[in-house]
Amino acid sequence: MKKILIISLLLGSVLFSREALAQEPAKIDSSYGGGHYNMRLDFYRSMPNQKKEIVFLGNSITEVGEWQELIPGKPVVNRGISGDVVWGVLARLEEVLASKPAKIFIAIGVNDIKRGVPTAAIAGAYRRILQRVRQESPKTKVYVQSVLPVNEGMLAAIYKNITNARIAELNTQLQALAKEYRYTYVNIHPALVDSTGQLDKELSTDGLHLKLVAYSKWVAQLKKEKAL
Repeated sequence: MKKILIISLLLGSVLFSREALAQEPAKIDSSYGGGHYNMRLDFYRSMPNQKKEIVFLGNSITEVGEWQELIPGKPVVNRGISGDVVWGVLARLEEVLASKPAKIFIAIGVNDIKRGVPTAAIAGAYRRILQRVRQESPKTKVYVQSVLPVNEGMLAAIYKNITNARIAELNTQLQALAKEYRYTYVNIHPALVDSTGQLDKELSTDGLHLKLVAYSKWVAQLKKEKAL
């Protein structure tokens, strides 16, 4: 009888432990920062504010863009930081909003997908970005740009979490957020995809990052959408 009781207690303990583990919320990697992040942020903070700035805000894809060359004659500033995520952008908004910019073009979220962060969590942090802009710089026009497509056949193993299906799922959420906050959602995909809906391999270095020629198409799409 004692043996049966002990076994029953052990089984109950195991089942309880499994249920408890199942109920624990999934851990989300919202970390940001590091050497490059801090170096770029220090540099951006050292730059003088301009009137009616046009800010391109995002990760490495934004940082590589030669926006000033592509959009000459306007006070364009690049606020891309390689490796950045939605929480990293949220943390550095004070610097971005200090000039009360005329326009902000946001392109962020693919590194969060790479980490396996759920779409709802990414969208939740993105919402906080839009809330901050609305509160701290209400006259700024915000352009929520689609997370760009990838070429899944070119991607290295480290990017295995990034799929066009996940990107489409996030973009649906971003489009809804833009509508909610009365900002403008801009779909960049038509300028960059091939006939199968993948990022055109002629425009990419690795299936994720862009060749410089792709940025001309990106800007052309913004102009087509009357964002520039």
